[in-house]
Amino acid sequence: MTQDPRKTSLMAALQKQGIRDSRVLDAIATVPREVFVEDAFSDQAYADQALPISCGQTISQPYVVALMTEALDVKAVHRVLEIGTGSGYQSAVLSHLCKRVYTVERFRTLADKAARRFDALKLKNVTQTVGDGTKGWLRLAPFDRIIVTAAAKDVPQALLDQLEPGGVMVLPIEERAGKQDLYRITRTEAGFERQHLVPVRFVPLVEGLPKESLA
Repeated sequence: MTQDPRKTSLMAALQKQGIRDSRVLDAIATVPREVFVEDAFSDQAYADQALPISCGQTISQPYVVALMTEALDVKAVHRVLEIGTGSGYQSAVLSHLCKRVYTVERFRTLADKAARRFDALKLKNVTQTVGDGTKGWLRLAPFDRIIVTAAAKDVPQALLDQLEPGGVMVLPIEERAGKQDLYRITRTEAGFERQHLVPVRFVPLVEGLPKESLA
């Protein structure tokens, strides 16, 4: 099958920007990003940029997806918690790398759209729920890896508590207004080690549920 030249160009751009993990690159090459973007932006599906989706949210820039996934260091045996399903694109990429993805979305509209995309792509190892992502998914904890696709003011304690010893969490944090940075947090015997990665721009991580999800 002939590779879409737009996808070929994107994969070359990711490698040029420093993405080296072949498993991550293969997963991104496998997932059809055009399935996850809104129809109005289908011509930009393989542009290396974030795009708007419903509910005032975005589908992340492919480079950021690749960077976060590479930093997460996902293994085939891992159970991964994702906070912020959004379009479902990051979930789909992770599904090719781990045993199971558990993903939490606060907007029912987005969760329903993502569910249809997972079904269409026959992704059987993605489990989703509508809920408050700041609380994680206690019933299914602990998790080997946690990825957060919205910027918190600080790391939610519930997510730290739900991370396995030796586990890794990757998330953006807005430590000062208008300034977000991506961090890799590792749970060790002594506590939590924090590693700064790069400046980023994400929608905010919001506590609670919108009215549409409470109906």
